[in-house]
Amino acid sequence: MKIAVITGASSGMGREFVLQLSKTEDLEEIWVIARRRERLEELSAIVETPIRILSMDLTDRESMDTYRDLLKAEKPDVKILVNASGFGKFGSFEEMDYDAIMNMIDLNDKAYVAMTYLTLPYMHEGAEIYQLDSLSSFQPVPYINVYGATKAFVLSFSRALNVELKKRKIRVMAVCPGWVRTEFFDRAVVDDTIQYYNKFFTPEQVIRRAIRDMKKGKDVSVCGFSIRVQVFFTKLLPHRLVMKIWCRQQKK
Repeated sequence: MKIAVITGASSGMGREFVLQLSKTEDLEEIWVIARRRERLEELSAIVETPIRILSMDLTDRESMDTYRDLLKAEKPDVKILVNASGFGKFGSFEEMDYDAIMNMIDLNDKAYVAMTYLTLPYMHEGAEIYQLDSLSSFQPVPYINVYGATKAFVLSFSRALNVELKKRKIRVMAVCPGWVRTEFFDRAVVDDTIQYYNKFFTPEQVIRRAIRDMKKGKDVSVCGFSIRVQVFFTKLLPHRLVMKIWCRQQKK
């Protein structure tokens, strides 16, 4: 059975991956993972590809055990894995809630590693892994400190894993968008710490670009020419200067 597995599928980028991959890929089933079952049920009603709903909390070890056992029982041919779960918090590190910080690391990093590790034995030549990352992965980002650091981990993990899996002809790509209009901001923004947003993209734009970049053999996907220019200069300039510019934009 040829399937795709997509986490964070209840909203935003994960949901958009479901919508687009169901149209572009020849799949027998899509396994959608998120905590909000009702959202996944709504999604299954508008997608032609059969949907299997897995209502799980990926920060919970028992959920990972459930997923591992399901793979063992079904032995699917996983053509595509999309790790799109995650959340962010904007604000000063010392004023953040401790549990929120730990949960961010658990979901943005540990869950990605666990899902990738558990799924890889069921992936074969030609399979693809999309890791939803962020523009913040390319530089230290004051006041988005922990979130940016979790995404820097994802970038390093994804690019290195892509090299390791070349012998199996499995591709891994980090998807690194800038600001995207999703429910992410409902949870991330708690005050006016971050004030400057230079450009917004839609999930449709980002995922369309990601699918195209995967077919081109890239290991990083960045949507938008202006954002790619920003990444170029972020790599070129000293990070001390990049952070200074960022803080000036945010009036810090």
